[in-house]
Amino acid sequence: MIGNPYNPVRPVRRDVFVSYHHAGDQAYYDDLSKTMHDRLQLLTDNSLERRIDSSNHDYIMRRIREHHLHGSSCTVVLCGANTWRRKYVDWEIQASLTQQMGLVGVWLPTLPLLPNNGTEKPARLQDNIESGYAVWISWSDIVTNPAALIDAIERANAASKRLIDNSRVRMERNR
Repeated sequence: MIGNPYNPVRPVRRDVFVSYHHAGDQAYYDDLSKTMHDRLQLLTDNSLERRIDSSNHDYIMRRIREHHLHGSSCTVVLCGANTWRRKYVDWEIQASLTQQMGLVGVWLPTLPLLPNNGTEKPARLQDNIESGYAVWISWSDIVTNPAALIDAIERANAASKRLIDNSRVRMERNR
């Protein structure tokens, strides 16, 4: 605790939405949940493909905003080898940006480095890293120092909303 012992100031425990490819990166989410359970309230969709039985894209987007992102201040995208291929990850990022939430991308060890020293991450996330809105951090930084994720979330939440780039067309299907 910080400050006056009679009126202690507790650190903010943020509600953070976590978007990821469930089939490929569940173990990283589980590790993150264990590591950060005292510092963050992690929220996730528990696989939208199973929970929302609809082909109406507007309805699905509304459900994402109302039932999955509601109350979160930031979205953390765990980026593994196939995350960029997942339409629901794109939709969750799009909904997060529409609500002007902070955005953090986490480079997982399963995401290979490309010959040009880049990575294949979700395109909408890449747009916002390039604009300066989203924060990009590596999994190894979080493992070494869990407070690095808290810092990344705070920087993402403080970023100017004018930097948001949500102009990309929504993915219609998985690649």
